[in-house]
Amino acid sequence: MPKFLKSLFGQVVIALLLGVAIGLAAPEFAIKLKPLGDAFIKLIKMIIPVLVFCVVVHGIAGAGDLKRVGRVGVKALIYFEVVTTIALGLGLVLAFVFEPGVGMNVDPQALDAKAMSAYADNASKLTGGGTVDFLMKLIPTTVVNAFATGDVLQVLLFAVIFGCALAMLGERGAPVAGFIDTLSHVLFKAMGIIIRVAPLGVLGAIAFTVGKYGAGSLKQLGMLVVLFYGAVIVFVVVVLGGIMRLAGFNLFKFLAYLREELAVVFATTSSDSVLPQIMSKLKRMGIRDSTVGLVIPTGYSFNLDAFSIYITLAAVFIAQATNTPISMTDLLTILAISLVTSKGAHGVPGSAIVVLAATLQAIPAIPAIGLVLVLSVDWFMGIARALGNLIGNCVATVAIAAWEGDIDRERAHAVLDGRPVPATEDDADVAVTPVPAPAHA
Repeated sequence: MPKFLKSLFGQVVIALLLGVAIGLAAPEFAIKLKPLGDAFIKLIKMIIPVLVFCVVVHGIAGAGDLKRVGRVGVKALIYFEVVTTIALGLGLVLAFVFEPGVGMNVDPQALDAKAMSAYADNASKLTGGGTVDFLMKLIPTTVVNAFATGDVLQVLLFAVIFGCALAMLGERGAPVAGFIDTLSHVLFKAMGIIIRVAPLGVLGAIAFTVGKYGAGSLKQLGMLVVLFYGAVIVFVVVVLGGIMRLAGFNLFKFLAYLREELAVVFATTSSDSVLPQIMSKLKRMGIRDSTVGLVIPTGYSFNLDAFSIYITLAAVFIAQATNTPISMTDLLTILAISLVTSKGAHGVPGSAIVVLAATLQAIPAIPAIGLVLVLSVDWFMGIARALGNLIGNCVATVAIAAWEGDIDRERAHAVLDGRPVPATEDDADVAVTPVPAPAHA
């Protein structure tokens, strides 16, 4: 128990339970705790422009020169975009079918009336004047102005151009790429400091929600969590399972082979914690080193399947909870923006809220202050996000290796079946536990 209490997850759980208790026992006092959640969101949002720039630039530059990496790089990026789009679409469909936020009747002005003025300004910038004006407003007056105003679309435009230019420079751009990589790590460290106060943010958010809207709000939040877990399971079994079958392998044997790494990710909610072990195990399966070395690191930035489901599901949930009507244009905008903002969202606690905030800032129709609703359950959803992202990247590596003929199929099947295989230098890097032979052929 002491270890649980010292862990951030344990503290968040306690804060969640305490917030519910305060909201039920003392609603008036609970409503006064709202600033705790507001302050936490504000702390996160202050880092958004620079953080989004760094992760997008690093993701593009890290993919390398596609002319140099050849067909594998191109096929990997095509695969990532197709599968990510499917995940984004699944989140939208499930949100509209099950309507997890309908009935909460949350007033965005009640959440934070002052904060809404900023989003109203963004709305006027993005919606007036037609398509030509919209496209022109994507271009910042100056680069500095894009960061100063926090206009995420303008920051993304500059980040994409900058990242492509950096990739084209090759070795000459290495110092700049290294600096941006280091800066992104500093920002994530800063995010780690901010995340330490997450229990206070959760306490304030859930206490206010329960105190203001009653115990019924817990049902909607619980439904959101259950729906997200269900969506990730369906995506992994149906979509990723289908991809593995097309590649000639069994998904469940593959998951059994990776069970130690999946257990670590389950406990830490971060897929970064097992990156070296995952790469070694995939190489041990007989996948060519160059393919593993390109697909896995690139996938960590460009192929976040479960995170993509989360982004669209949470965005529509907030719209439903705040009774905000969203048009087909808004839905297409969510898909388009999410395809970009979801890139580079590593499995670091707190990055989900950052990217969701960035997505909502670019869609003024949905009140971004509704983030406080998702905040209270985000940590529970983070477990499924990290697991889904890791599985998605591992499946992507197998699929692209099979597509390119970069996998020793005989060795791969032997490894997945738990049969002995010749040792490789990567075996020393991972603790390999034999996979039990299946009961049925």
